[in-house]
Amino acid sequence: MSDRPNIVLLVADDHGRDGGCFGTAAPATPHLDALAQEGVQFTRAFCTTASCAASRSVILTGLHNHANGAYGHVHGAHHFSCFDQVVSLPVLLKEAGYRTGRVGKYHHAPERVFPFDVVLPGPGRDDVKMSENCRGFIAEAEPFFLYWCSHNPHRDGRTLDSHPCRPNRFGNPDQDFPGDAEQLYDENEIVLPSYLPDTPEARAEWAQYCQSVSRLDRGVGRLLQILRDTGKLDNTLVIYISDNGAAFPVAKTTLYEPGMNLPCLVRSPRHAARGTTCDGLVTWADITPTILDYAGVEFAPDRFHGRSFLPILDQSSPTDWREEIYAAHTFHEITNYYPMRVVRTQTHKFIWNIAFGLPYSFASDLWRCATWQATVRSGAATFGSRTVDAYLHRPRFELYDLVNDPAETVNLADRPGYAEMVEAFSAKLRAFQQETKDPWLHKWEYE
Repeated sequence: MSDRPNIVLLVADDHGRDGGCFGTAAPATPHLDALAQEGVQFTRAFCTTASCAASRSVILTGLHNHANGAYGHVHGAHHFSCFDQVVSLPVLLKEAGYRTGRVGKYHHAPERVFPFDVVLPGPGRDDVKMSENCRGFIAEAEPFFLYWCSHNPHRDGRTLDSHPCRPNRFGNPDQDFPGDAEQLYDENEIVLPSYLPDTPEARAEWAQYCQSVSRLDRGVGRLLQILRDTGKLDNTLVIYISDNGAAFPVAKTTLYEPGMNLPCLVRSPRHAARGTTCDGLVTWADITPTILDYAGVEFAPDRFHGRSFLPILDQSSPTDWREEIYAAHTFHEITNYYPMRVVRTQTHKFIWNIAFGLPYSFASDLWRCATWQATVRSGAATFGSRTVDAYLHRPRFELYDLVNDPAETVNLADRPGYAEMVEAFSAKLRAFQQETKDPWLHKWEYE
């Protein structure tokens, strides 16, 4: 066994805080639950942009996406890519003597910025098989870095013509994978999150989402078993996160809590914490510096926008830690220009909707989803816990008291008595933008 730790970073695709260890009855996530019992769950962990490629660019660079150049999706017509001068996590770990491998969803560009020694075959939605494909890589010499990225529970864009409530499904809902039986959910028995309407369409889609999360969970379980089988688990840091929230309106692409407050499970052989939680504020900009810190790689404190959260891993409520985190979403697809800048504290969230004069811009998969289309057809005035009008037409500023209004439906920004708080948060955002060289900084004056 090497005296240097192995590192496994698992990134789900559109998984919100849904599962047993996150406090919901469904989906069933026994392997993620076990991972939480063997390590630490960060309860206040956040992506900085709730869009797949942009979020992943932050994860592997430690830089906000408006600074690394990946403003939105990399593929197809969207073509957002990182700047050539960015030095990513796999490069830094390779320079430090690590074998690097990746499997599953990639969603980065250009490849020269995100090179890996080994690219393992990722068989679509079959996460158990994907983990098995990693067995040989894991069994080889230490230390290694494995970047394991599921396609679950992302929607896959296909439709089931026989069931009008289920367009834009969550992948293979009607077939088992070889050696891996699907776990089905009764749409009439599941409990929907409060941000969704209780409609047949939402229930049908949520049942498929739960099924896809359980498929992901089984893949995680198989990977952990392979680490045990090869004798590597006791020398391996395992981090499980998701790129953004579930692929439903009010979650994915938004910076409301369902879109950005995400799973973060950390199993570290070098720390005492087991089955504990930490409520320290962390973001995906912290992932790269945390991993480098664990690997013993030295770096300048100001090299990244994030910082290592290893010092608070054994603390349930750290006192000597940051007081706020920042988020910066600009695009999903190229057609989804809706820039938002956010500061979130332990008690409040402040959102600056930079293009507030425009209707909120939908990602194509969220617009097509049966849950939203049923709302459009019915002419309903509400969508879950908020009004449709409030979701589509947002003010310049949104300010929420997260302690008394966790659903973020009572905007305090224009209310008497909150003007000083709005100005204070605005000043914090301007300072954040200045520090991170945000091109949207000039919008404070230009618009």
